[in-house]
Amino acid sequence: MKKRKFGLVLSSVLAASAILGACGSKDEDKPAKENETSGESNKEEAFSVAMVTDVGGVDDKSFNQSAWEGVQDYGKEHNLKKGDGGFDYLQSKSDADYDSNLNALLRRDFNLIYGIGFMMEDSMTAIAEENPDNKFAIIDAEVKADNVVSVLFKEQEGAFLAGVAAAKMSKSGKVGFVGGVDIPVINRFEAGFVEGAKAVNPDIEIQSKYTGAFDKADLGKVTANSMYSSGVDVIFHAAGATGNGVFSEAKERKKKDPNANIWVIGVDADQYEEGKVDDKTNVTLTSMLKGVNTAVVDISNKAKNGEFPGGKTLTYGLAEDGVKLADSRGAIPEDVQKVIDEYKEKIAKGEIKVPEKVKK
Repeated sequence: MKKRKFGLVLSSVLAASAILGACGSKDEDKPAKENETSGESNKEEAFSVAMVTDVGGVDDKSFNQSAWEGVQDYGKEHNLKKGDGGFDYLQSKSDADYDSNLNALLRRDFNLIYGIGFMMEDSMTAIAEENPDNKFAIIDAEVKADNVVSVLFKEQEGAFLAGVAAAKMSKSGKVGFVGGVDIPVINRFEAGFVEGAKAVNPDIEIQSKYTGAFDKADLGKVTANSMYSSGVDVIFHAAGATGNGVFSEAKERKKKDPNANIWVIGVDADQYEEGKVDDKTNVTLTSMLKGVNTAVVDISNKAKNGEFPGGKTLTYGLAEDGVKLADSRGAIPEDVQKVIDEYKEKIAKGEIKVPEKVKK
């Protein structure tokens, strides 16, 4: 009887060993997690990042697109793939989508979530307060919370250089500014542009118009048409996807009259391609670059490395290479570029303080 019991126990032990061995083999055969970074231990999960756009959309060829490029660059750097556990975005069609999109990304367990744009300030404030253990970042707004890093830019400094370029390149003595929504960040663009233009031509005529939207190309086109028709020959836009309409109007006019002095200054990203009329003609004078993509990569890496700057506001200006003008590809002559560079140096050194609001 004892031998029989011993045999049964032995059989059970052997069977259990076989089962455990089989489980071990299956685990060993399993591939590493799809979104784990190369060179890291298989036990270490990837640090995932996602963003919510404002109404301009991820393909606005401007602000949101620049942020998305930063998220993608971070993902590429760490061998991540688009989707859960890697990097992704959700697009907002209206401000009513902000809360739901932020919450959707939280449910998908992204480690760091960006809100893109000043208009997301209220939603980010509320969501961050409700989720104190999660990490957030907001671009172009300030949220006072320990789990949120706020990123601001000195748009007025880069826009000052755009104003210098516009005034120096204008033949009519009339330049224009087309803004999106009338909010502080866009006010900074306008203020810098006005100051820069007046610095090199105190008698310059400056027309400013806010369209009230970042996603209405038709409004941008109508506004540009009115300005060009009144004699304006250089327009600087800070209007997101609405600015695409400014380019459309300028290209149509340049196509009809190749000798017309018609220019657009782009914003946030290098919008040279947006100004292409044909292989030889382009209406983009330059673009005021805003290092949103660089800031996104920098903050994402800090957070991944345990150095998340929560509760802080990071500000990027000319001195930090956070704003600058894009290569004009020969559109701006050397003598004008020299003047722009001189002002750039003075601002970076603090010799010139550019206001954030238009002086009345």
